[in-house]
Amino acid sequence: MLYGITAAATALLLAALLSAALRAPALRLRLVERRRQRDVPLSGGVAVVLVTGLVVGAGERLGLAPPADGTPGVLAAAGAVALLGLVDDVWRLRRRVLAAGTGVAAACVVPYGETGVGTGLLAVVWVVAVALGLRGLDHADGLAGTAGVVAAFGVAACAAVEGMDGLAGAMSVLAAALTGFLLHNWHPARVGLGSCGSMSAGFVIAVGAVYARAGSGVVESAGVLFALTALVGADAVLVLGARRLGGRGVLRRGPDHLAHRLRRLGLTAPGVSLLLGTGALSGTLVGVLAHAGRIGSGALWWVAGGALVVVFALSRVPVYGPRRSVSPQLSGPLRVRNG
Repeated sequence: MLYGITAAATALLLAALLSAALRAPALRLRLVERRRQRDVPLSGGVAVVLVTGLVVGAGERLGLAPPADGTPGVLAAAGAVALLGLVDDVWRLRRRVLAAGTGVAAACVVPYGETGVGTGLLAVVWVVAVALGLRGLDHADGLAGTAGVVAAFGVAACAAVEGMDGLAGAMSVLAAALTGFLLHNWHPARVGLGSCGSMSAGFVIAVGAVYARAGSGVVESAGVLFALTALVGADAVLVLGARRLGGRGVLRRGPDHLAHRLRRLGLTAPGVSLLLGTGALSGTLVGVLAHAGRIGSGALWWVAGGALVVVFALSRVPVYGPRRSVSPQLSGPLRVRNG
């Protein structure tokens, strides 16, 4: 218990300090994201990755951390995902490249001995979806970090129920590091998470949840996994569904996420993050209680139903502007490119 508190406090402090310290170098290197006419340096992701690995690694090296429970392998694979995300932050890789790289990393650490090959492959797909889904939430100040903190603590609780103290400790360290980053990412954000931080955090959370649920029933496990990451799932379903129904490319960027739609309804940026964070916390609590057997698995259907209601309601909020028509005089070799 003392180690867990000390490790989490250390991770929070170091992540807060390092996120601020790396801000100036990130600006000089143009490792930034353009957000509302201002450059947001993406130093937070690097800080979260380094601090999480450093604190967990130091605890194991000094013999202070609980048994590893496969945590070193998960963190090593997450480091590879973080490097892939950092390359994306610099050069903007195609999403299929990000998905393929994340899938290879996930395939190397999924516990096939407990899940079976078929279920293990489904778990790989789910890990990729969560990693890219959390990346998709990084467009709004404070949102991806809040979703990551809530989900990480939920997975830590599930791991603790299973007696996987090493995994629970690593998840708590990740949640604390994300909290330290959030001190600089709340609106108006001074640093960003970027693909490096969001994809690696989503990867660790998703793989940790798979480890905690390995060996349990597939259907109930799917419900628990969704509840732990309900915000990520709801946002992905809304975006993909809206783009598909709107005749837009599913990989095309647009102001069509949950946060964008809530802002259209008049909520402030902090209000959006707080509202969605509260919803994520509600789903996570149901997932943890169902995993622990404190409530029936039927409660998981309420999480799924609530997410679908939110998705349907917000899908009615108009976010796509009318297509710009091309003047007859400009038709021919000159084309209008949609930005």
